[in-house]
Amino acid sequence: MVGWLKALAYGAGGMAVVGLAALVALQERLVYVPALPGLARAYPITPDRLRLIYENVWLRAVDGVRLHSWFIRHSPTCRGPTILFFQENAGNIAHRLEFVRLMMQRLQCNVFMLSYRGYGESDGYPSQKGITDDAQAALDHLVQRKDIDTSRIIVFGRSLGGAVGAVLAKSNPDKVSALILENTFTSILDMAGIMLPFLRWFIGGSSSKGPKLLNCVVRSPWSTLDIIAEVKQPILFFSGLQDELVPPSHMRLLYDKAFEHNRNCRFVDFPSGMHMDTWISGGDRYWRTIQLFLNQYAPEDKSCDASCKSEIADDGEAEE
Repeated sequence: MVGWLKALAYGAGGMAVVGLAALVALQERLVYVPALPGLARAYPITPDRLRLIYENVWLRAVDGVRLHSWFIRHSPTCRGPTILFFQENAGNIAHRLEFVRLMMQRLQCNVFMLSYRGYGESDGYPSQKGITDDAQAALDHLVQRKDIDTSRIIVFGRSLGGAVGAVLAKSNPDKVSALILENTFTSILDMAGIMLPFLRWFIGGSSSKGPKLLNCVVRSPWSTLDIIAEVKQPILFFSGLQDELVPPSHMRLLYDKAFEHNRNCRFVDFPSGMHMDTWISGGDRYWRTIQLFLNQYAPEDKSCDASCKSEIADDGEAEE
């Protein structure tokens, strides 16, 4: 019996050591995936492939890292709201262009797409602090532009992008009009226990009941559950109930935490939505919900008449 208990203790200790080594050595590779398996890091297409009006924008983060981004304008004659979009952790902004094309058609908005450091054509290596600095550089660029309505900047983040967007919105209440989160996690600490179940009792976010002995070695905790309580702007939460990566309960926890401090929050779930396709499975309801949210918190400029909307509709019909 004693020998069995010793073996069990040694086994548990060995698993903890292996888990600790994996976290220390490989955590950035687990969290940040600039290139999808089997694909190059380079952009497979650019916005002009989808007949989108765009410009390449090069930025410098506060630490000097050179960043690439696309500013995609929905119409030359109408400024519309501008959505600052932050992507998921895998692939690059080119993989989101079909989503952005449809977004522009449905919402009549400009879209700014940032390549995090280490992604796409941006220099550097990804980290929480670095990507936070990258997001700030993108927002600072937008508020300095003369060709957009800077009072109507909305941050939209999916998955990892939601964590990025929450930090940015919290730090810039006077620059960001509203925040949209889709299929975002409560924290990387909580996700570690899901991705590596044997670590569940050693690591976790503020909602975890474990001892959290390994939290100190996590360099990119992205503790969205703690941040969201400090966001003052209106927040729209989108949750795909079939999400195979981030448990849908994470989005509900984020909403509940935010609503305790901010009554301008709305939670919408999509029964068939998975991690990456909620915008597809959500159909018209998905886009109508965003439009109503924008109408309330980033109302349309009356100078943008029907002509600017027809330009987008015409482009969409030409491609079908």
